[in-house]
Amino acid sequence: MTPRREVENVRIAPTTGVAPHLHPSAITGLAGRERTRLVLNTHEDGRLPHLAWLGTAADGVPAEDVVALAAPNETPLTSWDAWLVEGAPSICPTQADGHLGRPALLGFRVGQPGGATPSFTDTIVDTDERAVVVRARDVMAGLELGYVVEALPGGSLRIRTSLTNLGRSDYVLDSLDVVVPLPVDAREALDLTGRWAKEKQPQRHRIADGLWVREHRRGMRALDTTPVLAAGSAGFGFRDGRVIGIHLAWSGNHRYALERVSSGTTLLRAGELLAPGEVCLVPGDSYETPWVHVAASTQGLDGLAAAFHDHVRSQPSRPARQLVTYNAWEAVYLDHDPSVLGDLARSAAAVGAERFVLDDGWFKGRNSLQRGVGDWTPDPVAWPDGLRPLADQVHALGMEFGLWWEPEAINLDSDLYRAHPEWALVAAGRIPPVERATLVLDLSRDDVRDHLTKSFAEIVAQCPVDFVKWDLNRDLVDAALDGGLGSAAGRAQTLGFYRLLDELIDRFPGISWESCASGGGRSDLAVLERVQSVWTSDNTDPVSRQTIQQWSAQLVPLEYLASHVAPSPSHQTGRASSLELRAATAFMGAFGIQLNLNEASDEERAQLTAWTSLYKRHRSLLHSGRLIRLDLGPGVTVSGVVAQDGSQAILSYAQLEDLAHVPPRLQVPGLLPESAYVATRLLPPGLATEVDWDIDGFAATGAGFAAVGLPGPARRPLSAALVHLRERSGDTTRE
Repeated sequence: MTPRREVENVRIAPTTGVAPHLHPSAITGLAGRERTRLVLNTHEDGRLPHLAWLGTAADGVPAEDVVALAAPNETPLTSWDAWLVEGAPSICPTQADGHLGRPALLGFRVGQPGGATPSFTDTIVDTDERAVVVRARDVMAGLELGYVVEALPGGSLRIRTSLTNLGRSDYVLDSLDVVVPLPVDAREALDLTGRWAKEKQPQRHRIADGLWVREHRRGMRALDTTPVLAAGSAGFGFRDGRVIGIHLAWSGNHRYALERVSSGTTLLRAGELLAPGEVCLVPGDSYETPWVHVAASTQGLDGLAAAFHDHVRSQPSRPARQLVTYNAWEAVYLDHDPSVLGDLARSAAAVGAERFVLDDGWFKGRNSLQRGVGDWTPDPVAWPDGLRPLADQVHALGMEFGLWWEPEAINLDSDLYRAHPEWALVAAGRIPPVERATLVLDLSRDDVRDHLTKSFAEIVAQCPVDFVKWDLNRDLVDAALDGGLGSAAGRAQTLGFYRLLDELIDRFPGISWESCASGGGRSDLAVLERVQSVWTSDNTDPVSRQTIQQWSAQLVPLEYLASHVAPSPSHQTGRASSLELRAATAFMGAFGIQLNLNEASDEERAQLTAWTSLYKRHRSLLHSGRLIRLDLGPGVTVSGVVAQDGSQAILSYAQLEDLAHVPPRLQVPGLLPESAYVATRLLPPGLATEVDWDIDGFAATGAGFAAVGLPGPARRPLSAALVHLRERSGDTTRE
């Protein structure tokens, strides 16, 4: 949370041609390949600043030019070279300042039916290299508006607004959105949708007049929501086009929207989705929106991804190294036998795993998905000696020990629910629709969070834990606070989740945390700033995972995207696939294994050992490089990373369908144009391959690889291959 600062009015001397009553306040993202820049027009008469221009610093447009060209009676620029917004809206557009679209602020004062739209004046602006802070008041309405823009590492910005009730009666807030401007040339918008086992699926539409809205009402999981809403020039793709993207760093109910009013003004917007009456500000109380992250790029969606990734990688919570993880879920499910799991641990260590995770099924009464959640003690039947012997064995094998945990949920058939039914989030007099026979615990209650913290501390005291997979397998529906009297629970529950997770992170600093919510839910930046990985999807079929991972990476860096080599045929789709395809897919993420090693053949174990070794050799590049993705049409996914210094790159080619054309050439952007590079097929030594791709020794300059590209492999559906490009220095090749 940004502390409130005392600010002073900024007066910037206008240059020639700038309207005398307008002054620019510009904020630019910190160091990055492209730096997002927002210019505000501030006014001498105390009105709210206006959103004059949003683009990249590379566009080279001085803030004074934006003000001059946007002044009244001047012809506004409409080309992408300037990205100037026609009819620039205020930082909080409402009808009070002439905005005829959806207001950014909606609410009413109790006891005053109707009521005029707030009109904020007496504006104070403070700006420096890292932030712009705006404060304004409407004395008659009894409201104060705050607005903060911060520059972030990687070149992006983040924005939040706040509202304080200065009046003598309560103020009910319906919505408060953060808005950012789009140029009149913006033609298309892209967001992501999905469902369980099919997350992060792209969808596009042309921008037209009117309001287009995506609302998320699930409370927590967000399998069908978009992590990024992007808009830009016609046909923008991974590598091409000018594009602006926003992300709401919030794990609860929310709204993304895009609106173009009849004047041509177009806005992207995002904010928390509040239920009626959910936020009622008593006198002196304040509401602060979640952070909205904003990035602009002239290099398509990969440019946006780079800015978001650099921010995540700047966080102190980022793992120093992502370990190879073995998870026992698809090997044993709920059928826990200490001797079987001990054998799995030995096999996992033998193939090179560095972490062993005991998934769902270890706790009391958990012989069915319908019971046990909430009773966080080892099951006395399956684990008569507790979990300590297995944890000690795992540690003796040189691996970390991890556990699955679902603290926010509670089964109806559990000792905890029988003892504390009042702890469940339910509306008065009824049980809401259940999923897997579970309800949700009320995390807004101190006693509930204290109980969960104590339960976890007892687990750790009995069994040293290095890693926790934090799961949630149901939506928040028909939930109420205050003993079921009807107060909406979404916001309070989300804040309670953050408080619980933060408390556990502080108390147990040596533990790594993985966010899982029925797969790829809840992987927003508010969570990524706290955890070390996310479970990308419950679907481990590599064909499905290729698309899921490619689009999950629009926000999440590859090293956070847990990706496992799972059984074949897939337990989710029934589709068979080669180990090479499964391993090459897992290679482009946080590599792990989930198949039953006790039943694997010697050949399969040998292949897994080789793949694990290859991954460890290259993970430093995979987990630090700049993401690249190629637009090659349906049936093919191509993703990779280029080292930040341009010295090397890894590219993954996956052909999922039979192609109607010859294999495309693979252009590799981001290498040093004049340096020489050599290509090597990236395959564990001694392993046979199903893909004919003779490229070893293929050499060219960085400019050649970017413009002409590598020849693609021979056509073969359901196959994948990796290539490594290394810079040559004299007679040697740099790693």
